Amino acid sequence: MAFFAQAELFLSGLRTISERARSIATARATPIEVASIPAIAASIVPLALSDLPADQFPDHVHLRSTSAENVVQAVVARTADIGIASLPLDNPGVDVHWVGEVPCVAVVAVNDPLAGLDLLSAENLKGRRLIASANPYRLRMRIDKALAEQSIETGGIIDSNATYVSLALARSGLGVAIVESVTLTGLPIKDVVILPLAFHIPFYWGVITATGVPLPATVERLISSIERRAMDVPHFRRLEAIPPV
Repeated sequence: MAFFAQAELFLSGLRTISERARSIATARATPIEVASIPAIAASIVPLALSDLPADQFPDHVHLRSTSAENVVQAVVARTADIGIASLPLDNPGVDVHWVGEVPCVAVVAVNDPLAGLDLLSAENLKGRRLIASANPYRLRMRIDKALAEQSIETGGIIDSNATYVSLALARSGLGVAIVESVTLTGLPIKDVVILPLAFHIPFYWGVITATGVPLPATVERLISSIERRAMDVPHFRRLEAIPPV
């Protein structure tokens, strides 16, 4: 698995070099390579791309949905022009253009006993199986911290590597999913109920590019469009600084 992740970055680099060479030779608009965590790749990025003027839209856009760690590696290796990664984020090889925050929510099947609630409290989660992010260094870290602060003893947990997988698990009645709310705005799912939490679990993400690399006008335009579309997400906040871990 570790070798595959490195090989994927290497092959992406070869493809990028080949595409850039063809673009220069034919004087076409430069292709755009975007690496993003699944939550943003499936929600905000498609909307932001649709905002680009038709006469300035590149002939080729590659949107890669991958882990936050691979997003950072791709940007540093310059196989991605733009990266969108969840936080914490600390790499001297990238520039953070801005950081956004949304609250996490709970998602349950439409026939779950909790579906009729207006607000999900810590007491409601006691003894229930939870569905949550598997990465222990990012969102899962904040979920675990909040559960500990609320003295919540769950009835087990199912790990997931992407929000849309957690949503599918919740729809099947396998537990209560604690997820970021961005995916839900761009990828609605049937037969589930979204419940706000009585306690706060923040989800942070940032838009990054490689340090010292001049940005083409189309890339800058896409970064601005991503921010505008993020502003439409309910309860979104643009932060002026990277929040502490």
